Amino acid sequence: MQHFSPKNPILAIAISSLFCTGLAQAQTGDSKPKLVTDEKAVAVVVTGTRMPNRSVTDTSAPVDVISGDSLQNSGVTEINQALSIALPSLNFPRPGLTDGTDTIRPATLRGLGPDQTLVLVNSKRRHASALVNVNGTVGRGTAAVDLNTIPTAMVKNIEVLRDGASAQYGSDAISGVINLRLRADRDGGDASLSYGQRITEYDFIPGTVPNGATWSAPGTSRSRHDGDTTTASIWKGFGFGENGYVTVAAEIKDQKHTERGGWDFRQQYPLVNGAFDPREKDFNRFDAWYGEPDVKQNTFFVNAGETLQGGTKVYAWASYQRRDAVSAGNFRRALQDQNIISIYPNGFLPQIAPQVDDYSATFGTSWLAGDWDMDASLGYGKNKMQFSVQNSLNRSIGPTSKTVFNAGGFAYDQLVFNLTAVRSFELGLASPLSFATGFEMRREGYSLSAGEPDSYRFGGEKLANGTPTAPGAQVFPGFTPANASDNNRSAAGVFVDVEANLTKEWLASAAARAEHYSDFGSNVTGKLTSRYNFSKEFALRGTVQNGFRAPSPQQQFFTSTATNFINGVPFEITTFTPGSAAAIALGAKPLEPEKSVNQSLGAVFNFGKFGLTVDAYHIDITNRIVLSENLTAANVRNYLTSQGFVGVGGGRFFINGVDTSTKGLDIVANYLMLADGAGKFDFTLAGNFTQTKVTKVPKTAQLSALSPSPILFDRVNVLAFERGQPRNKINASVDWKLNEYGATLRATRYGEVIDPGTTAALDQVLSPKTLVDMEFRYSLNKQWKVAVGADNIFDTYADPRTPALNTNGAASFSNYSPFGRSGRFVYGRVTYSF
Repeated sequence: MQHFSPKNPILAIAISSLFCTGLAQAQTGDSKPKLVTDEKAVAVVVTGTRMPNRSVTDTSAPVDVISGDSLQNSGVTEINQALSIALPSLNFPRPGLTDGTDTIRPATLRGLGPDQTLVLVNSKRRHASALVNVNGTVGRGTAAVDLNTIPTAMVKNIEVLRDGASAQYGSDAISGVINLRLRADRDGGDASLSYGQRITEYDFIPGTVPNGATWSAPGTSRSRHDGDTTTASIWKGFGFGENGYVTVAAEIKDQKHTERGGWDFRQQYPLVNGAFDPREKDFNRFDAWYGEPDVKQNTFFVNAGETLQGGTKVYAWASYQRRDAVSAGNFRRALQDQNIISIYPNGFLPQIAPQVDDYSATFGTSWLAGDWDMDASLGYGKNKMQFSVQNSLNRSIGPTSKTVFNAGGFAYDQLVFNLTAVRSFELGLASPLSFATGFEMRREGYSLSAGEPDSYRFGGEKLANGTPTAPGAQVFPGFTPANASDNNRSAAGVFVDVEANLTKEWLASAAARAEHYSDFGSNVTGKLTSRYNFSKEFALRGTVQNGFRAPSPQQQFFTSTATNFINGVPFEITTFTPGSAAAIALGAKPLEPEKSVNQSLGAVFNFGKFGLTVDAYHIDITNRIVLSENLTAANVRNYLTSQGFVGVGGGRFFINGVDTSTKGLDIVANYLMLADGAGKFDFTLAGNFTQTKVTKVPKTAQLSALSPSPILFDRVNVLAFERGQPRNKINASVDWKLNEYGATLRATRYGEVIDPGTTAALDQVLSPKTLVDMEFRYSLNKQWKVAVGADNIFDTYADPRTPALNTNGAASFSNYSPFGRSGRFVYGRVTYSF
């Protein structure tokens, strides 16, 4: 295959000539269009194949289909959370005390990065969030799609392709593809109101109080009733003309924060005449918001389409979400240098209040051009995140400091044009050859805006000993004017995809894709897939392919600066862009795409109402992009000064260079039982077993020449790749239906993970845990249905963190816990059907 670029458009011209031939035929013909993505049954899939009417049971790669109804059979109304309990290979860890990541949390597939899974809506690429995760969580250094911007009420079903698909869909599809298919109803609808609360009790490990202290821990457990969550949602279908439809959905969510912090054992107040302040004994030492944030969220989605005279279809969808969240950082004690006693005599808990605006719109048309099924679309999406800091101060300004700050923010937007053509050729094979081709053009933009001056500036205030105080808003210093930027890039790609039954038993397909990016050049990927049916009951399937993920604009252009005083001298500690002069001096280079080689082999068993799939996979990824360690040692500062960067105290930057090898196994078993008089039972047992090894870490010649040599990617981040997610996860569930009654019971077992410390002696192994959810439903009549249930009914938590890892008492549970730390959620739901 030839590289596609403006200087080498041979393949594009060839494809255009095919389109032109078809268009000429379409102008004189009046044939009805062929149905390429028929949605008559949930079992028909469109993800990972462009062959019409492909069943989920006869695909050549594993595809899971989750219905919209099953997404709503849980208490927590988030798509990411619903997918994590339905798919063992998908994890959603829910970290806390992580700035913006508390508000936009990433999910992962097959233990890989959040940005290595491609997300589609109606088979069209969805835009990513503007946030890049820069704190110590699973997915550090990545920017992923926020699935929770899509209301569950709008989703007809979700198809999850557990296989690489870069050759079919382009960048990001290394670990798989999640395709959300929207409702397209002309009538009907539901209105739903749910309310739930966390009713829970958790254990914590109290730290050791200072010698001579008069306070002591009030025990080792704490009860909480919090996290009240109200969700109101509605969807409604409207028809117009003979076949036109407009389906609208809206959702309002109000979630209160949860507190799962431990007991703050530290001294809070300055000594009084050499003794502890009497207020120490009565101080409320559960002083952290460590849990779910406050969230107020309004979402609107519309999907519309019509078939015009002559068979041409037009379609469109649009969405908007406004999310206002509040989370917190670590508590600032009254005696700390970061506090001003006259403003906060008892210390303060600084809060981060992100405002997220997310919107998208896609317009398209499909038509028949001779024997070609044509489809063209134009889509735009934008995610914008602005930060406010409240209940805080800028210590360097002194007693006149504000307590609320505008800290700036960032935005990511994406414009995508697609043109595809699909037709069948009779070649004497067991089935017609399905041939698909097309091209895609994409423009991506990323901008970063500065906060108000008081959010980042140094006000000149000094401590009593003459030491300058920390500048900027406590917990989240604002972005500076030097950080502000507005950048964009463009990409264009072409693909060819063929699929056919070579014999009655043997299905084969091949795909190839060439892409050109304005910032780093060209890339070519390919995929071969095969499936052989030995009988109606047994088949083998396998794929081999190479894939890629382009460096995101967030990784290329995100930057932030904080000023630290070292021995009274101000130094700028910066997250550098890879192209900045200081980063280049440290060895940074322009980012290149991550590349992968994926291999999979699976078996499919079908015995009437029982089905079983077993799929093994091996994914080698080279040149993974990571965020380096903070490089702030004295020898780094001295080196930067010697290179002319006076006042630059070091920092971190994005860099290629981590290689990983992932091996795993997915097992999914389903059994449908119809019991006379007892109803219908749908049993599912599924498991994922994954192991990732880091085989290479990045180095630069410049840093290697220093003594001691700074480490660019240390053991904590290596362990986050290798053991930060469970190596095994097992889901078991049963759905039951009898007349007006229904119920769901499921259990999810999470394997052990490691909460890494700075040394091996400080590592904490988090033992396996099993969470059980239950919901009971009753239909009062055709319109009204009620449900009650509990997620995590037995109130299971991860192992409490040791004091060695929880040095201030706030983070009582690890952010590597694969199911968060929220406890039991009890809820009720009322639904009215139109």
